[in-house]
Amino acid sequence: MALSDLLYPDNPKRRQELINLHQELLNCMSINFHATNELAGVLNAHLGCTIPRIQMRESSTVKENCDIIIRTMSEIQHQLQKIDNDMKEKLEPVLYQRLYDIKEPELEKIAIAHKVFSIVLGEATSTAGMVAVKLLSSNFITLAVSKLISLLAQIGASVLGGISITILGLGIEMILHAILGAVERNQLLEAVRSYEKHLDEFKAASEKYQRDIQEVASLVRQQVQ
Repeated sequence: MALSDLLYPDNPKRRQELINLHQELLNCMSINFHATNELAGVLNAHLGCTIPRIQMRESSTVKENCDIIIRTMSEIQHQLQKIDNDMKEKLEPVLYQRLYDIKEPELEKIAIAHKVFSIVLGEATSTAGMVAVKLLSSNFITLAVSKLISLLAQIGASVLGGISITILGLGIEMILHAILGAVERNQLLEAVRSYEKHLDEFKAASEKYQRDIQEVASLVRQQVQ
């Protein structure tokens, strides 16, 4: 046992608490990577996008992995905004407004959107209109993606940002290094508070993001069966 643990016996418990919280964060990030790849696959297959797959980098820090997801989510936002601009440019104003009218039947919206994709892509899949309507006429961009980008940026900028993805790597040692006294204790307390502050909100946003994408992906699978 380190001398600092003898002087501050709650430190080992806080170390384990920090490692457990760190694992929860990594689980959420893994969900985000998977969900983002699933969404990118749908957009690439049906809306003519070319968004590359992403992968967690275990040798990198939390911030570096947050930045990877943020860049891809921002590209998804950009691509969907471009699709929306194409809709607005190629549709009559009344038809374009119908896409965002909550009273308009969804099948009518899908038919309108599909016409645009047939022009833009030359040959559009039967699910292109459905995917576009689900992503553009809902609050997916403003709520799910934008919220998650904001939280990822906060986490990356916090004390968590410099911690390595690998729990037993050098990054965690920066916080758990064996120095004496209250300095280590204060660092541990700061790290635990930072995790607790961000994790609940991040978990909720991650789960909503995943559910929204699974809904779209499920509809696509039903169409192609």
